[in-house]
Amino acid sequence: SKLAALFEHPLYNLPVPEVTERDKLFIINPMEKFSLHSSGSDEWVSSSKAETLLPTGKTAYDTYPAWLKFHVGITRYELYPRRDPLLPTLLRDLATQRIVSSVQKSGGTQLKLIMTFPNYGQALFKPMKQTRDQETPIDFFYFSDFERHNAEIAAFHLDRILDFRRIPPVSGRLVNITKEIRDITTDKKLAKTFFISPAGNVCFYGECSYYCSTEHALCGKPDQLEGSMAALLPDKTLAKRRSWRSPWRRSYHKSKKAEWELNPNYCAQVRETPPYDRGHRLLDLIDMAILDFLMGNMDRHHYETFEKFGNDTFLLHLDNGRGFGTHSRDEPSILAPLQQCCSIKKSTYLRLQLLATQPYRLSDVLREALAADPLAPVLAEPHLRALDRRLGKVLVAVGHCLAG
Repeated sequence: SKLAALFEHPLYNLPVPEVTERDKLFIINPMEKFSLHSSGSDEWVSSSKAETLLPTGKTAYDTYPAWLKFHVGITRYELYPRRDPLLPTLLRDLATQRIVSSVQKSGGTQLKLIMTFPNYGQALFKPMKQTRDQETPIDFFYFSDFERHNAEIAAFHLDRILDFRRIPPVSGRLVNITKEIRDITTDKKLAKTFFISPAGNVCFYGECSYYCSTEHALCGKPDQLEGSMAALLPDKTLAKRRSWRSPWRRSYHKSKKAEWELNPNYCAQVRETPPYDRGHRLLDLIDMAILDFLMGNMDRHHYETFEKFGNDTFLLHLDNGRGFGTHSRDEPSILAPLQQCCSIKKSTYLRLQLLATQPYRLSDVLREALAADPLAPVLAEPHLRALDRRLGKVLVAVGHCLAG
């Protein structure tokens, strides 16, 4: 296994800083039992009745479901550890746990559902919008592109292969629209949008600002629908997150350009602006730009961090559905932060060089990682080949910086 060999490599076993109590998102008493209000709220309450809700183990922590252990394990440095024994269980839960509730997630331009499991875990479901081999039409603006379920799955695995570990775990899943959405939803607005198509398939379209109409309905075969299931982060009432506007945000306008597209010395002013004037925030942003370039994702207008950790923490790489839309062309402007700042973490650069070598070729290790997903093959082959080509371009860009 190339993937197993990659994770055994010394570059994937660099020491992580020691984690103190203040570096943990949650401080828990391992002997204390926690349960959740059955109202479906994410508020934790200490409860002596927890034993009746969760299977008892040796200690209270052992009784926690995988999603709760995932939340408790988040630190200042990573969403989950490199060798996380929990990951296979959490991915399996996302793919197989019984769905007891489906409601539409508010906000956003496209339809997304929040699915709840019997163990109170929740996942964000993004339904299949286009097939694996469809490319984003060349005349589409980046902000009117579809969000792809398979891009969310592939982004999680790519992020892990790059050793960032900043995307919450995602699994593919085949959902029964009738039994797992229509029949159990308490969302009246969503319920009104179900219909049977002329071909006899069950369809629905929900309510949202872009693609929620009968012309853009999601239809099953006859009621089976593919989608991505992403583990939700802790509720914001428990772990506040801060949203930051990306300095390299696009204009989101059909003809206007952003300042960074017009000013070749733009990075100099970013370097003088907090929080980019100290610490590793700018280097983390460049990591994110490299991830986005490899995926072809132009839609990174904001990013988030956990408020508890201040400016000294990793960036969450959320909402990756607009990646992997095109394999036949690359978008060099996504690499602007790297090219304009000529900075990159040494560890990131060394890993990228490693992934360009034959024993660990990026396309091969990602193909292997995705093969275990319930919806495999997740990416069409041309997208995997495009990754190797784009990785080469990132290394050329770093080479220009080193030569300059």
